Formats: sequence, structure tokens, C-alpha cells
Amino acid sequence: MKNSTKFFATAVAAVALFFTTSANAQKLGVGINLGVPTTDGYSFAVGADARLQFDVSKQVSIPVTAGYTHFLGKTVGGFDVPDFGYIPLKGGVKVFFDETGSGLYGLGEIGAGFGVTKGSGTSFLYSPAVGYAFSSGLDLGVKYEGLSKGGGNLGQVALRIAYGFKL
Repeated sequence: MKNSTKFFATAVAAVALFFTTSANAQKLGVGINLGVPTTDGYSFAVGADARLQFDVSKQVSIPVTAGYTHFLGKTVGGFDVPDFGYIPLKGGVKVFFDETGSGLYGLGEIGAGFGVTKGSGTSFLYSPAVGYAFSSGLDLGVKYEGLSKGGGNLGQVALRIAYGFKL
């Protein structure tokens, strides 16, 4: 299956989820991710994402996240490791530790990473995170994002700087 077909199918699934959810409120957040790879061969990771968040209660939300992440390759033992890019599509649960629905939170997401680098295919994607959501809309988080495929793993520890607003 071509990457464009996979991307279209996941976009349709995300829109279907959006329209069938009976959540109380919705928020949209846009962010940048700056990461340190945990895998040899890469020097830095940078990405951007959009997160649609459905509030189930003041303390529990269901986020759906999509974006783009790019790992910059480096030279290891005289061999140039090529850059690697992928489109993450994740869903999960976000729990705020404060009853007001802001402040410190924990987040767990799983999904798929659709490789855009030639021959990279699709990987299982998982991402635990902790963060702090300010009432102004600013959201700062630290996450681990890992990709697993066929015995190979690629990961990063990243800082996410985002701004969210209600829809």
C-alpha cells in the first residue's frame, strides 16, 4: 500500500473519531518537538504536530495526534547514516492531576509511524509523556517516543512546546 493511501486512510479514521465522539469539549493544540535520539546514528530530532483533544471530564481527555518528525543522521565509523522521517498518528489518554483540568498531567499514546524515507514502511509507535498545561494555552511536555518494527527500534526523548485553544 502506498504511503499516500495509508495517510488518507488514517486521516479518514481520525475524522470519523472526531465526529462520533460524545466528549464535552474539544481543544486543538499545535506544537514543535525538539528531541535527543536514543539510538546511535542520529544526532538530533525535530518535528511538529497537531493534537485534537476530546475532554471526557475535567481531568481526563482523549488526544489524537498527527504530525511529522525528522531524525538527522550522523557519521558513525566512517559511514553516513541517512536521515529518517515519519508521520506519527497516535491516540491515547491524558490525565490531569489537578481537579481543574489544567496544570500537571500524564499522557500515554500509541499508534503508527508512517515512514516517508524510501523503504522504511510503517512502525508501531508508543509515547509516554508528562507535562504542564497553563491556563493561557501554553503546554510544555517531555516525552519518550519510540518506534518498533521487525526487531529494530528508534527512539527519542523530546521537549514539546505547544499552544492549545478551545474549538
